[in-house]
Amino acid sequence: MDWMMIGSAGLLIAMLIFIFPRMRHALKHAPKGTAADWKGFIFPIALVVLFVVFLIMMV
Repeated sequence: MDWMMIGSAGLLIAMLIFIFPRMRHALKHAPKGTAADWKGFIFPIALVVLFVVFLIMMV
């Protein structure tokens, strides 16, 4: 391992150390999803899946 890989690993570990507490706080204080939110998420995903299936069937 050269110094570039060791430095990159050190920066990655430091980034995880600094991000973890903020991520935990954000998850704890995030708003909860409602049924309408899930419907709004699933509908576009279903459209994309159907479009991909359509493209596969056309080949």
